[in-house]
Amino acid sequence: MHFTVEAQRILGDRIAPGDIVIDATAGNGHDTVFLADRVGEKGLVYAIDIQASAIEQVRLRLQERELLTRVKLHIADHKCIKQIVAPGHHGAVKCVVFNLGYLPFGDKSITTTRESSIAAIDGAASLLKTNGWMTILAYVGHPGGREEAQAVQDWLEAHADTFAYQDLRDPDNPASPILWVVEKR
Repeated sequence: MHFTVEAQRILGDRIAPGDIVIDATAGNGHDTVFLADRVGEKGLVYAIDIQASAIEQVRLRLQERELLTRVKLHIADHKCIKQIVAPGHHGAVKCVVFNLGYLPFGDKSITTTRESSIAAIDGAASLLKTNGWMTILAYVGHPGGREEAQAVQDWLEAHADTFAYQDLRDPDNPASPILWVVEKR
């Protein structure tokens, strides 16, 4: 299973034109482009990445597809998500996408961490509207990846009264990424 494709498939019918959405770890921009296409001309995507080179790559992808006007690009740690999103959009976000790990084909020494990711998820949770969605894809193969994934699982269990979730993974592969699909009740 290709987990990023599965996350997009799951979110595809849940995002409508005019929605406000967030790509909290923009990376190479594939999710940002998907989200920008789904929200249409009246929607808005916040795209965040800690690496300037990633944001530049996202900008180029969006320009090629004439989608840049739908996206606000931010070079920042995803833990700053709540400060990045305009106050008028707090509680109005339809979905947030996370891909935890490192930038594919980038500097593998720059990774998300347990602390920054939990702060980001906590911030994103407060930005979501009721019946809003998060997809959290954790890659466990890098140093700290398993601990980060366990922290996500712990956070979800601690917030089970507010968030329903399911996880998808390959049970036959101990290095399988984990995709959590989360809905705010």
